[in-house]
Order: sequence, then C-alpha cells, then structure tokens
Amino acid sequence: MHIAIAGNIGSGKTTLTGLLARHYGWGAQFEEADEIPYLNDFYEDMERWAFNLQIYFLNKRLNSIVAIKQAHSTIIQDRTIYEDACIFAPNLHAMGLMSTRDFGNYRSLFDLMMTLVAPPDLVIYLKASVPTLVNQIQKRGRDYEAGIRIDYLSNLNERYDEWIDSYKDQKLIIDVDVVKFDEKPEDLSFVIDKIDAELHGLF
Repeated sequence: MHIAIAGNIGSGKTTLTGLLARHYGWGAQFEEADEIPYLNDFYEDMERWAFNLQIYFLNKRLNSIVAIKQAHSTIIQDRTIYEDACIFAPNLHAMGLMSTRDFGNYRSLFDLMMTLVAPPDLVIYLKASVPTLVNQIQKRGRDYEAGIRIDYLSNLNERYDEWIDSYKDQKLIIDVDVVKFDEKPEDLSFVIDKIDAELHGLF
C-alpha cells in the first residue's frame, strides 16, 4: 500500500510519518528538507527560483511514486505529488512569482504524469491554522524558514482546504490544532484508530 501525508509547512508531516512507520512497521519515505537544492535560493529570491524548485519537486515526487510501487510493501510518504501542482505552483503563479508560460508548462507536465500513476491508497491531510504552523516552524528553527511570510502560509492554507475538499480518492483529515499526536499518546492512538477504520473498515 501507499499511504501519503499532506499538509502545509509546519503541520507535522515528517513527525507523523515517523510515528506511523514505527507503529505499523511500514517503510517511510521522508522529504529531507536540508538536502533540497534551490530551497535556500528560493526563500531568498522566490521569483528567480520558483520554477526551478517546482520542477525539481515534480521530478522527485514522480521518482518517489515509482519507487513506492516497486517496493512490494507498505510505504508511508511525507508529502504528496498533488501538493506541488495543486497548491504551491498555483500559489506562486497567483503571486506573480511564476510566469504564466512557466506555470502552463509545469501544469502540462504534471497532467501527463498523472496519466501514468495511481493515487495513494490513503491520503492523510494535516489541517492546521496559521498560528499552529508558525509555532511549529519556530520550534524547529530552520534558518531558511525564518523569513516565511504569514500571508504566504495563509494563502497556502486556503489552497489546501480547496484541494482536500475536491480530492475524491480515499482521505482522512486530522485537525492538528486539536489532535496533538506528537505530544499525547492518546491523540496518536486516535489517529491510528482513524487510519485502521479507513484501511480496514473498522468502526
């Protein structure tokens, strides 16, 4: 199976990926933020590096999906291919940080890729308010995230909500303003029960 965790910057995707991988014995596929080329450049000059970064991510996500399908085991993935194309790239385009020509080229490539791959068996969306995101971003203290603007996070949140509402395949929404799976064992148990219900029809 392919399980994928979606959510805005700072929503807890990496943390939950690790917790669930340990609980279920699943393989985990993490997005190593410190190893992403273009990221520091992007946060310093978004308009210059937006297209380069998004193409990098698109290539990386497709390779990840191919590897997951070849694994013959259950893999849980930190972030989905949909988030780049349905949230981050359109947001950059709307902000004037990616040209219409580049965005059209990017979107055409994504649409082609989607004809070649199947969706995850379950998408877990971590829904979080901007104050929660800001608190989490500050706690982990990554230098390149220090300059992320509140309006940028807010715009992403709006797009995330629109995307998850329109997503038609199997999904589970966790409100991380309320469910503190990283702090409370009972909250992690709640998430696990929800996942079991989605995957195995347990109520």
